[in-house]
Amino acid sequence: MTRPSDVREGADTYVIGVDYGTLSGRALLVRLGDGAEVASSVLDYPHGVMSRELPGGPVLLPEWALQHPQDYLDVLRHTVPAVLAQAGVRPEQVVGLGIDFTACTVLPTRADGTPLCFLPGWERRPHAYVKLWKHHAAQPQADRLNAAARERGEGWLARYGGLLSSEWALAKGLHLLEEDPDAYAAAERFIEAADWVVWQLTGRETRNVCTAGYKAAYQDGAYPSREYFASVNPAFADFADKLRGPLVALGECVGGLSTAGAALTGLLSGTAVAAANVDAHVTAPAVGAVGAGQLVAIMGTSTCHVMTGGGLKDVPGMCGVVQDGILPGHYGYEAGQSGVGDIFAWFVNNAVPASVRADADAAGVDLHTHLSTLAAGLRPGESGLLALDWLGGNRSVLVDADLTGLVVGLHLHTRPEEIYRALLEATAFGTRVIVENFGVAGVPVHEFIAAGGLVKNAFLMQLYADVLNLPVSVADTAQAPALGSAMHAAVAAGVYPDIGAAAAHLARVKKAAYRPNPETRAAYDALYAEYLRLHDAFGRADGPLFSTMKTLGRLRRGGGPTEDATPAEAPDATPAEATDAGVLA
Repeated sequence: MTRPSDVREGADTYVIGVDYGTLSGRALLVRLGDGAEVASSVLDYPHGVMSRELPGGPVLLPEWALQHPQDYLDVLRHTVPAVLAQAGVRPEQVVGLGIDFTACTVLPTRADGTPLCFLPGWERRPHAYVKLWKHHAAQPQADRLNAAARERGEGWLARYGGLLSSEWALAKGLHLLEEDPDAYAAAERFIEAADWVVWQLTGRETRNVCTAGYKAAYQDGAYPSREYFASVNPAFADFADKLRGPLVALGECVGGLSTAGAALTGLLSGTAVAAANVDAHVTAPAVGAVGAGQLVAIMGTSTCHVMTGGGLKDVPGMCGVVQDGILPGHYGYEAGQSGVGDIFAWFVNNAVPASVRADADAAGVDLHTHLSTLAAGLRPGESGLLALDWLGGNRSVLVDADLTGLVVGLHLHTRPEEIYRALLEATAFGTRVIVENFGVAGVPVHEFIAAGGLVKNAFLMQLYADVLNLPVSVADTAQAPALGSAMHAAVAAGVYPDIGAAAAHLARVKKAAYRPNPETRAAYDALYAEYLRLHDAFGRADGPLFSTMKTLGRLRRGGGPTEDATPAEAPDATPAEATDAGVLA
């Protein structure tokens, strides 16, 4: 579909970006004349993340994370009218709407887009709901998909670092088939929530090139073959049929708001709607990362790392490389950490004594701020603690959701702020593994740009600069994904010819806001070397302690301690052999 040609940038012209996160959705109203963010509105998902039970039951097993698609519609119904009301903007002044989503977040629907969980009689069936990105129950399916791809010599596997994640669409689709075959048969579509929302807004079913490429193994114009899917399970041969739908480029106008979409949002029918996008990938142009070597880390409950490269490279353990996946005309690379803010929240919610909470209350600050202030008073290594940041599994570079967290060095005098600091440091070390892995594979990182909710923690940002030994730029907006979606809406509406032009006018970033402290480098290099020893011992298939976390996981799930575990065969990512200049000792 062609973009409108009669829309121009002006003081009275606006676009809206809607960012769907893990816990809430938010709308941002942007004035195109000066790039001002004039209004925003947030709605916490009424059903939240369903990881324990469905509304009214049943109880869910460990590693499940579901959502209710009605929450996504409620976000549009509440937040879009709210930003118009706040700013006193009329619907006719809004020329475009764009959305982004956490991914891979997928749901089964009928051919007309009706989610299975909306159908009578399906309300109590877990597989009828949205599987959130951090639904990790499909790890056994991911292991088998990877084994089959290796055995068959599937060429596309190298573009995912040699391993498909349990978080991605193929594993979740196989999980659906094997645990609820009736639901699999009823699901005429298996669709990213991002594309589903655009479908509800426009009445047109599409698939965006970003999620198709990164999350569903769409490469070189095709999904994996029927023969590949059948090799894992004969009943899975038709899986690609459930993914079908026209592919649309990022920034493309999918269509105008339908009558139903207009009623849902309070905007005018025909308002341009951009192709859906992923929250991390859409953030890159929002912070001006439109060139090779600019790695953007979107730091929230998890962290996603995205960057464009000058050409096609195979990077072991990455999440994927997709042509046009971030910026048209470029290869886009993605890596990530499954748990970051989630780890800090776990500690605060479960492991902080009442006395520390009282001290935070007396100081008039939240616990994260209080613990960060205390942790900042420690020198690197002073606590004697070292942690592995795998409480949510490892996304990159080991690609194994069965890996778990670890803290080494605890003693009877250990204080909460010391553990908190060790957890913060662990996430920074995990990021350093990713950065160095990219560099050794021929995709060097020249600039590190942080966005997302965690950038407001100045201590954390300085810690990352010190651990990475890189200046850290930060997004100059609290709503970077929503801003990126608004920018793509402006492209879809024809205001700008491409996303690069939109970024030149609307991107917001503070360059080199944090610079590495040379006095900490030796200490962090020493800690990082020990982190890598733990990383490889517990996380690699040939590591001496690889079976430990696997056995504990089986026991947690009620299995026996002596079951044979087939390792994921994580690819050899090079940081474990690097030096100061990028290769470790």
